[in-house]
Amino acid sequence: MAKIGKRARAAREAFADKSNLSVEDAVALVKGNAKAKFDETIEIAMNLGVDPRHADQMVRGVVGLPNGTGKDVRVAVFARGAKAEEAEKAGADIVGAEDLMEIVQGGKIDFDRCIATPDMMPVVGRLGKVLGPRNLMPNPKIGTVTMDVAQAVKDAKGGQVQFKAEKAGVVHAGVGKASFDQAKLVENIRAFIGAVQKAKPTGAKGSYLKRISLTSTMGPGVTIDVADAASE
Repeated sequence: MAKIGKRARAAREAFADKSNLSVEDAVALVKGNAKAKFDETIEIAMNLGVDPRHADQMVRGVVGLPNGTGKDVRVAVFARGAKAEEAEKAGADIVGAEDLMEIVQGGKIDFDRCIATPDMMPVVGRLGKVLGPRNLMPNPKIGTVTMDVAQAVKDAKGGQVQFKAEKAGVVHAGVGKASFDQAKLVENIRAFIGAVQKAKPTGAKGSYLKRISLTSTMGPGVTIDVADAASE
């Protein structure tokens, strides 16, 4: 416990007054202080000037990170017949219809992304209270309600990240692993920030990007200079 306490204090001291950094400097600092025995996830949080309770201020979208997330994404697909076979061939981890609905209703959600063909939405719709709070509900606006299930599975497996503003107007996501090269993390982060910028809703008033912070799973966070982050 003493060693852990010393490491924590050392990390806090290293991060003292480290605010409004460039994306490159923030990545270097967070990556350099990811000292856990496992490969920590690098996480971004963006505080936006929106109130998601209003429909015209909801921020939601999807972005394909150029260097992937480093995470093994488990994908579930609601489909029947030929489309179910297509999903399986594309690498979906779980494929089903009413049988999958019953599994999810029973509380077993062993997947990170949920895709459905349009004809399956009456079945999936019954799971709104279960999938909705977990941001797993299929949605045509982000490509998870589609007839092209093979491409949707490949996108999910290949580093595509979904984002959605929470009640406080915060969007967060994992954008890579501490083991990634610094340049690859920077590229992923700028791609994510760019996607959130493009998703600015019509009802957003005043400053849209208010605060951006970066951290690793076990480490302290730093803030990124919004002007620098939004410059590309």
